[in-house]
Amino acid sequence: MNADKNIILDVNVIVDLWIRDNSAEITEALIDESVATGVKIWVAASMLPTLDYVAKKLLKQRGVPSNKVKSLVAMLMNNLFSFASVLTNYGFEQKDIYESAHDFEDAQIAATARSLFGSEVCIVTEDVEFDTIKEVSALTPAEALLWIRDNNCDRNSTKISFIDLATQQHTILPQIEKSISKIMRHGQYIMGPEVAELEEKLEVYVGAKHCITCASGTDALLMALMALDIAPDDEVITVPYTWISTAEVISLLRAKPVFVDILLDTFNMNPEKLESAINSRTRAIIPVGIYGQCADMTRINSIAEKYGIPVIEDAAQCFGSTHNGKKSCNLSVIGCTSFFPTKPLGCYGDGGAIFTNNDELADKMCQIRIHGQKVKHQHPIVGINGRLDTLQASILLEKFAIFPQECELRAKVAERYNLLLSAISDIQTPTISSGNSSVYAQYTILSSNRDRLSQSLSKYKIPSVAYYTVPLHLQGAFAYLGYKKGDFPIAEKISAQCLSLPMSPYLIEKEQQKIAKTIREKL
Repeated sequence: MNADKNIILDVNVIVDLWIRDNSAEITEALIDESVATGVKIWVAASMLPTLDYVAKKLLKQRGVPSNKVKSLVAMLMNNLFSFASVLTNYGFEQKDIYESAHDFEDAQIAATARSLFGSEVCIVTEDVEFDTIKEVSALTPAEALLWIRDNNCDRNSTKISFIDLATQQHTILPQIEKSISKIMRHGQYIMGPEVAELEEKLEVYVGAKHCITCASGTDALLMALMALDIAPDDEVITVPYTWISTAEVISLLRAKPVFVDILLDTFNMNPEKLESAINSRTRAIIPVGIYGQCADMTRINSIAEKYGIPVIEDAAQCFGSTHNGKKSCNLSVIGCTSFFPTKPLGCYGDGGAIFTNNDELADKMCQIRIHGQKVKHQHPIVGINGRLDTLQASILLEKFAIFPQECELRAKVAERYNLLLSAISDIQTPTISSGNSSVYAQYTILSSNRDRLSQSLSKYKIPSVAYYTVPLHLQGAFAYLGYKKGDFPIAEKISAQCLSLPMSPYLIEKEQQKIAKTIREKL
């Protein structure tokens, strides 16, 4: 696949294709191969009037009856839009483009490549003097065909993205721009109609009765605890191997985080350790679905029910995964997730959501989300400013449309990693529990030579990240709890050995082979 490559078609190659002139056969082959290999094809909005005018003029010159020209061009345009998307320039760019150009129309086309920042782009044109304003390459159809066939991976120079948000954005760029523009026009920036639309779609997807979107995954957890009336001196059980938000929100309410250790294979809460941590002050349990798969919610819920304790699922990393056939966020009293940009379903800022089947809790969390209001200017309870921006909701709607497909692609990327890395000594690949599926928010391995391996990968421009290298019980923020090194040996071991490798739906096999080859040589 060539998902990181993009071509922008000039007017002349499209017209040649339509009237079967000059390089029509090569252009047709270029388009076919681009579609087959995942190269994104674009046309510039600024050239469409010219394309329409030139096509009509040439068709008339070729003897097409005048009464048929308009419908024929319309048909050709619709066919073009079936495989090509439209790129635009912004109004504020026009003066700069004009002053930089010797051919303004060419320069406008070239400048649209700015929207594809982070990817390889070329203009496909027969114009040898095409004005690229020195921002992009101009290739003939024949040259462009060779360019997209060039899959050579220079091990020392090709940079792999840790999380490839650029390719995802390019895939849905027109839809994103349309959604943002719609909000700029209707002006409902806070709690606009896109927020309600997103909540309805997420409810159906998860299978939960209520979805309450909010400003971040952290706010989701905080609002859940507030809805359960967690108070000072209450205790809430969670894990020490996770992002700080999970325990941070407990402390913000002056309650006490109580940690239990994790499992060596899944890195999630160990249910065997849970019951001994429960006492008369325990008011909630927050298991975390780390790196993309749910904790053992069946066993955790069973223990919680025995003591009448509500469970809040922290699904910031596992939204979209399943546990025994049920979707994450619909596995306990409350499910919380994050839409941070790097999450499998992420926006372009902070965002989050809460799910529940409990009407009373849903109503209370909606109230908490808007400063404790049910009726404007009346605040019977204390709340927070926890609303999701309408702009972020609109972006999530477009990303959600491709989310199921991206989850499948993530699973395929993980399968390739497993095959490539399984025979390498000193590497433990991820274990997915029976009954679970994973969305692979990260693909995380264990290695006793983690730091040396990370440095070696970096030399070959392969990014990697060691998450949670200091578990929460050893963080200064929680020193007051009195935990010490050795209290949670599995969490400490994972913290010392974990390494997350590049992961996205658009990571190609060639890149994974490069990663695996480097790991084999350096361990």
